[in-house]
Amino acid sequence: MRLSRLARTTLGIVTAIILVAVYVPLLVVLVNSFSTSTSLAWPPPGFTFEWWVRAFQSAGALEAVTTSVEVAIIATIVSLVLGTLISLALQRFDFFGRDAISLLVILPIALPGIITGIALNNFFRTIMGVPLSIWTVVIAHATFCIVTVFNNVIARLRRQGTNLEEASADLGAGVWTTFRLITFPQLRSALLAGGLLAFALSFDEIIVTTFTAGSGVTTLPIFILNNMFRPNQAPIVSVIAVVLVLVSIIPIYIAQRLSGSEQQHR
Repeated sequence: MRLSRLARTTLGIVTAIILVAVYVPLLVVLVNSFSTSTSLAWPPPGFTFEWWVRAFQSAGALEAVTTSVEVAIIATIVSLVLGTLISLALQRFDFFGRDAISLLVILPIALPGIITGIALNNFFRTIMGVPLSIWTVVIAHATFCIVTVFNNVIARLRRQGTNLEEASADLGAGVWTTFRLITFPQLRSALLAGGLLAFALSFDEIIVTTFTAGSGVTTLPIFILNNMFRPNQAPIVSVIAVVLVLVSIIPIYIAQRLSGSEQQHR
């Protein structure tokens, strides 16, 4: 379908406006992380690396980074295991309620974060009587990180079909041997892409984390929120925000490259 010249021009202008609205504020945050102004006056009166040095020497910031990485890694591992098992069950077997289960798996990422956070907070504290801790955050993150793994794996399973698995079974291989030698090698790039996306999604999540983290648990996004309006902390928060953006972009970029490579080899 060919668009008219007016339609192409309009689409280009709208796209440019959206990109400017999204990325110019990020550029401002990057510039502010080098500003000599403690109140982030604009334009910056000067530039310095002081805030980067102080940010990497901040015990609170380093502890928050460590907590976020720990939560993201554990949530990603849980998501990889459960997401793969659910994908195999829904794609390779036909049973009553399969479509309903598929919807329930995808639903957590479609719901507003505040709804998920309130629901999980009530579940942990009211129904289960479990005190909020880093483990409740991990479980909460896993509920929506599973979706990224599930979507990648089930899409790959649909594309590759069952011919090789059936041939392996016909030659006498058991279920585990077939999975290890046939199914898993074909899923590796999908699992890696899903895992990277799950890690990025967990690392910068704040809404659900706010409702499920205990008083002693501070992830990097919560650290930023708590220090954003404190005197003399704004430049350090800008530094941490830049690091957070970079940590989030890198896994997403790698996952996109993996998906693109797979499509080229099809």
